[in-house]
Amino acid sequence: MERTFSFRSRRAALALSGAIALGAAAACGSRGGERAEPPAPAPASAAPSAPEALPAVPAPAVAGFDRLEGRWLRPDGGYVLEVRSVSPEGKVDAAYLNPRPVRIARAEALREGGVLTLFVELRDVNYPGSTYKLVYDPGRDVLGGLYFQAVQQQTFDVEFVRR
Repeated sequence: MERTFSFRSRRAALALSGAIALGAAAACGSRGGERAEPPAPAPASAAPSAPEALPAVPAPAVAGFDRLEGRWLRPDGGYVLEVRSVSPEGKVDAAYLNPRPVRIARAEALREGGVLTLFVELRDVNYPGSTYKLVYDPGRDVLGGLYFQAVQQQTFDVEFVRR
């Protein structure tokens, strides 16, 4: 059954779209066709300075990806998404159960502008490219977003709660 989209899911979808757009802009490196000029070389007369100690700052990915780890239940069908670990680069080790395991082709986490997102692509019998695009809501400790059911070519508003 197809659901209508709630305000929350639209907000999550907009946040995800914004995060993707920011990532694409950052990947391009310049705006409006401007060319990035290489930095000017240091003058030959400049004396080398002593290296300064940099403060230890955790990588932004590490700081938030651990919130995704755990066992997540989709209450409307009993589906379980288990996020075992997330690397600092955003590679996700996960399992999807319905109730038997369903093969995950790709799982990635991304943090842009304070928004923590999770993308999961399923490739198995009855799951030929079905995807989850989820946003973590820290206030409610839930994953909410969109599920694309590839067989039916329909998109559903979904939510996972931590078990």
